Amino acid sequence: MRKFVMAALGGTLAGAIATTQIAGPLLAQEATRNSSVYEQLDLFGDIFERIRSQYVEEVEPSELIEAAIDGMLTSLDPHSSYLSPADADAMRVQTSGEFGGLGIEVTQEEGFVKVVSPIDGTPAAEAGIEAGDFITHVDGESVLGLTLDAAVEKMRGPVGSEIVITVVREGETEPFDVSIIRDTIELQAVRARVQGETVVLRVTTFNEKTFPNLEAKLAEEVEKLGGMDSVNGFVVDLRNNPGGLLTQAIKVSDAFLEEGEIVSTRGREAADGDRFNATPGDLAQGKPIVVLINGGSASASEIVAGALKDHRRAIIVGTKSFGKGSVQTVMPLQNGGGMRLTTARYYTPSGRSIQSLGVSPDIVVQQPRREPDTTEEDDGPALLRSEADLRGAISNDSLTEDEIKQIKEDRAKAEAAAELREEDYQLAYAIDILKGLSALGPKN
Repeated sequence: MRKFVMAALGGTLAGAIATTQIAGPLLAQEATRNSSVYEQLDLFGDIFERIRSQYVEEVEPSELIEAAIDGMLTSLDPHSSYLSPADADAMRVQTSGEFGGLGIEVTQEEGFVKVVSPIDGTPAAEAGIEAGDFITHVDGESVLGLTLDAAVEKMRGPVGSEIVITVVREGETEPFDVSIIRDTIELQAVRARVQGETVVLRVTTFNEKTFPNLEAKLAEEVEKLGGMDSVNGFVVDLRNNPGGLLTQAIKVSDAFLEEGEIVSTRGREAADGDRFNATPGDLAQGKPIVVLINGGSASASEIVAGALKDHRRAIIVGTKSFGKGSVQTVMPLQNGGGMRLTTARYYTPSGRSIQSLGVSPDIVVQQPRREPDTTEEDDGPALLRSEADLRGAISNDSLTEDEIKQIKEDRAKAEAAAELREEDYQLAYAIDILKGLSALGPKN
C-alpha cells in the first residue's frame, strides 16, 4: 500500500513538473500574442480617433470602420471582401439569376481590375469586352489603387446610362475606350441548340436556375432530334463562364456521372473538409461529351470540367481555364451586410488543386481572332468543277435514288459544319470530334 501511495505521489509530482515545463511556456506565448493583438487594436483606435478629429474634412465614422474591415479582408486574397448591406442584397439578387450592370465578372490582379469573362448576351459582351482585358479607367477616372468592390461600384449606375471604360488588351499596343450602356442583366443560365446530330448546351453561369435549366433544355433538344438514338453526343460549352454556386457545379457534374467523387474541399482544419460524390443517373445516357473551356472559364466551370475530365467522361477542348480553385463562404453580419471569406480550396477527383494552374484541355484549340472587315470586294472562291458538271458525264447506276439523296444530305451537313468553323472554330472542332467518335461506333 505504501509503495502504491508513493507511486501515485511520484506520478502526480511528475505530472505537475511536466505541466509546468510544457504548459507554462505555452501560456506565456499565448499571453504575449494576446498582448500584441491588444496593442495593435489600441493603435487602430488611436489612428481612428486622430482621423476623425484631425482629418482635413469631416468623415463618417461608419465609413472609416467599413473601409478598415474591407482592407483587412482584401489583404487576404482577391476573393475575400466585405459586403455592405446593399452589396449583400445585390449578391443575393445576382445568384437568383437577375441583376443590373454591365455583365462582366471581374477580379483584381496587382491592383488592376481584370475581366474574368463577359457574360453572354449582356452589354459588355455585345461591346466586345474579352476575358483577360484590364480595365484601367472608368469615365476617365483611374481605378488603380481602389479595392475591387470600390471599382465595381464605379461601374454601377442607372439602367440606360452610359459608361466609358478604358481597356488594356494583350496584343493591342495602346489602351482604348469602350462605351457601354448599362442594362438589367437577366441571365439565361443555359441555352441549347441542335447542330447536326449534336446537342450543344451553352452554360453561361452557375446560379439557382442552372441545373433545372440544363435538365429541361437537354430533354427538349433530344426530343427535337427524335430521341437519344439520333444523338451522336453533347457539347457542354463553359467558355467565359465565370462560375457561381458550388452546389450547382456539383449538380451539373452529377448530371453526367454515374458514380465517383465530383469534388472535395479542404479548409484550414481537417474537420473543415468535405467530399461530394455522384449519384446514379446520366442525363446523356453514356453518349460522348466534349466540354469547351477557355481562359474565362473559372471556379464552378473548372469543377465541372475537372470532374468530367478525371472520370474520363468527357474530352476537354479549348485553352487553359482561369485557375480559381478556392471556395468563398458568405457569412451574414449583424448590420445586414456580409463577409465573403475564402474558407477552403477545392480539388478535382484526382486530388489535384487547380488554384492558379487551371484545368488543361485534352486538346488545345485556340479560337482564331476575327480579322477586321476589309473594304476591298471579295471575288469569292474560284468556281470548281467536278465530274458531274461535265457534259455527257456517265451517271452512277450503282446507287438508288434514296442513297444518292442521303449522300447529298451528308454533303450539305459537311458544308454547314465548314460554315460553322468560320463562325466558331472551337465549337466546330468539338462537333467534329463527336462525329468522328460516332463514325467509329457500330452501325445501326
